[in-house]
Amino acid sequence: MYDITIIGAGITGSLIAYYLSEYDFKVLVLEKENDVANGATGANSAMVHSGHDPKPGTLKCKYNLLGNAMYPKLCEDLKVSYKVIGAFVAATSLEEEKKLDELVKQCIDRNVPYELLSGDEAKKLEPNLADDVSKVLSLPSTGIVTPWEVTIAALEEAMLNGVELKLNYEVKSIEKKDDCFLINNDIKTKIIVNCAGVHCDDITNLLRVSPYKTEARKGEYYVLDHLNDTFVSRVIYPVPTIKGKGVLAVPTIHGNILLGPNSDYIEDKDDASTNKGLDFIKKEINKTVKNIPFNKMIHTFAGLRPHIDLNDFYIQEDDEIKNFIHVAGIESPGISAAPAIAKDVVEKILLNKFDYKKKDNYVHREAFIRMDEISDEKKDELIKNNPDFGKIICRCEKISKGQIIDVINRKCGATTIKGVKLRCRPGMGRCQGGFCEPEVLKILAQQLNKDVSEIELNVKDSKILLAKAKEDL
Repeated sequence: MYDITIIGAGITGSLIAYYLSEYDFKVLVLEKENDVANGATGANSAMVHSGHDPKPGTLKCKYNLLGNAMYPKLCEDLKVSYKVIGAFVAATSLEEEKKLDELVKQCIDRNVPYELLSGDEAKKLEPNLADDVSKVLSLPSTGIVTPWEVTIAALEEAMLNGVELKLNYEVKSIEKKDDCFLINNDIKTKIIVNCAGVHCDDITNLLRVSPYKTEARKGEYYVLDHLNDTFVSRVIYPVPTIKGKGVLAVPTIHGNILLGPNSDYIEDKDDASTNKGLDFIKKEINKTVKNIPFNKMIHTFAGLRPHIDLNDFYIQEDDEIKNFIHVAGIESPGISAAPAIAKDVVEKILLNKFDYKKKDNYVHREAFIRMDEISDEKKDELIKNNPDFGKIICRCEKISKGQIIDVINRKCGATTIKGVKLRCRPGMGRCQGGFCEPEVLKILAQQLNKDVSEIELNVKDSKILLAKAKEDL
């Protein structure tokens, strides 16, 4: 029997597992997809908000502020990248300037660093701000992160310390026994933590009528290629509305620019296709920035945010079912809030359920090997010891065969092309995998001791890809 079972391996569920792994518990993470971070965690604005915007008195406000402060140390501990780059909220009218003044009051109340700039002052720092921008709220504590890298690293370290992960495992039934839960007539556990994102209410409904309803809110994005000239150096927000923070321009950790999202409710909780929302993004982004290099667009994607009808996060033990913990409605600023949510769920709810002790021999993960971030001397040493680190598979991102093999053979390792892509970036560049994906597929098959046709592809044109991968085999 497991002490704690977490349903959902997004960033919040994975960080709960990570913080639990410090203690002597038997922990299981269940994920219905073929990899972690395949839901909202893998498709969002990839940033850590300052905490200036959420409604006062909400859990969103509380956990955004706490999470923002936690990210630098968390990312250092997990050996993943985090950068504080700041943000501008750009007003283009007198009405929007008044809204900036309201946000300033919230910054003061929350001790969020800020500065008000005139349009001319802001344009000296960000020349591609739109001509109509008249006033800017500068938020220097805004950061950027790669959420799926945090998730993968957190679960890798958790698994090094005894946490178990089951992928491709969809929860279809839960039965409450006297002292435990029975999941799918298969898994016994004392406690369930429901981190199932857009499906949180579906999981709850397996036991009782859910106290909230989860809706999927789709957000679509453009991804711009690495640019020779800086387009924007910080996050550019419009003035927020009741629909959210609006369409943003966001530099990423790896040097791309994200443009988006829109915000549309959809009925299908698994529909992450891109469609007419991209036209909306093109129109709206021009309100805050100009000279947008759409000719450098290399990719589009969509993510589904789990909005609940309570209009806030829902984080508590169930009112009727003991030991069933809700972690629901984790939409924006969910990435920003995730570390603080996870820490509180562990320390204020779960630890109170047990007599516990910390592990004596905690194991820390090693960072992913980043050839572009190490010295020439270190590269030469790696290649001398293992020539695979000198064989470039992805020309766009300069990713070697050695790096790909490394991310496959770790705890929480890649088993799909997308999984390799998320861990070390082959296929993230200009050609979007046109050259490297067949080679990645062959490496996966070799390392997992499978035929190429047995690898889950998660990519378009799978028949063509398989044919290319089978050449020369």
